[in-house]
Amino acid sequence: GTIRRSSVDFRERIAHLEGRPHFHLHYADLGDSMSILGVISKVRPNEIYNLAAQSHVQVSFDSPEFTADVDAVGVLRILEAVRQLDLTDTCRIYQASTSELYGKVEEVPQNENTPFHPYSPYAVAKQYGFWIVKEYREAYNMYCCSGILFNHESERRGETFVTRKITLAAARIKQGKQEKLYLGNLSSLRDWGYAKDYVECMWLILQQEQPEDFVIATGVQHSVREFCYYAFKRVGIELEFKGEGMNEKGIDKATGNVLIEVSPDFYRPTDVVNLWGDPTKAKAKLGWNPNSTSFEELVNIMVDNDMAKVASEGAAEKVRTNLEEYLEKGIVK
Repeated sequence: GTIRRSSVDFRERIAHLEGRPHFHLHYADLGDSMSILGVISKVRPNEIYNLAAQSHVQVSFDSPEFTADVDAVGVLRILEAVRQLDLTDTCRIYQASTSELYGKVEEVPQNENTPFHPYSPYAVAKQYGFWIVKEYREAYNMYCCSGILFNHESERRGETFVTRKITLAAARIKQGKQEKLYLGNLSSLRDWGYAKDYVECMWLILQQEQPEDFVIATGVQHSVREFCYYAFKRVGIELEFKGEGMNEKGIDKATGNVLIEVSPDFYRPTDVVNLWGDPTKAKAKLGWNPNSTSFEELVNIMVDNDMAKVASEGAAEKVRTNLEEYLEKGIVK
C-alpha cells in the first residue's frame, strides 16, 4: 500500500497489519505524478486498488481545488503511470467511485445506468475519476473499472464521519463521558453496508474476464435516525424521537433525558437525502452477497469496538491521574 509523508503518525488503523510478510508500505502521493510513477515502476503490481481520496463532502466545499487535484487528477496520474510503464496488459485497476455521483437523485434506486447529478465539489471530482477510467478503458484497452460504492462503514471508520460519531457518542454517553450528541438531518437516508463485505466485491470486480463498472450497495435504505436507534439500543438505551426538523430530539425512554439534538452546524450546504443502490448486476455477474452482514450487525460491530475504546481511554486517564497524584505526594519520582 501507499502512505503520504507526514510529521504525524496516522497509521493507527493499519497498525495491526505491520509485520505481516505480504504487507509493505511505500511513500506516494496522488498529488505528485512522479511519486505515483515511481512506486508503480518499483512494485509493478498485477492489481491496483485506488481507495485514496479527500473523501469528506463538507471539506470539499472548503477545499475544492485540493479535492479536485486528488480525487480527479489523481486518478489520471495512476492511469497514465500504468500506460507509460507499458503495464496495460498485466495490471488491472480498480477505482473507488461513490454514490455521491448520483447527488440530487432523479430516480430510486440507483443502478449503473442512472444519470449522474453531482451535488458537491467532491462528487464532481469523483465524476471526473469515473469518466477518465472509462475513457482509458476504451481508448487504450486497459483493464480498469469503477465500483460505485454506496456508504460502507466499519469499526475503522474515521471519527469525523456521522456513523462513527454516533457509535462513539453512544459508548461515551453510556459510560458517562458525554452528555449529548449533536447531528444534522436525522431523516437523511443512506444505503449502509459493511466495508469488509464491500472489499470482497472490489476484488471480485477485478477477477472478471472483461472490465466493467458495478454498483456496490446493499439495496436497503436506513435513516440517520435508525442508525442512532440501533447504536443506543446496543448499549441498553431505548430512544424515542420527538419533534420534527431542527426541533427533533432523541430522548432516553427510561429517564426522559435528551441525548440527541439537531444542530444547524451539521447541515451541508446541499444535502443528498435519498441514496439507495441497486446491486442486481453485482449479485448476478459476480455472485456477490451484499447482505452478508445485516444493518443491525454492522452497527453492533462498531458500537462494541467503541465501547472497548472508550473504556480503555478511561483506564488510561485513571492511570495518568493517579501518577500525577503520586508525583505530587512524592510517592514516586
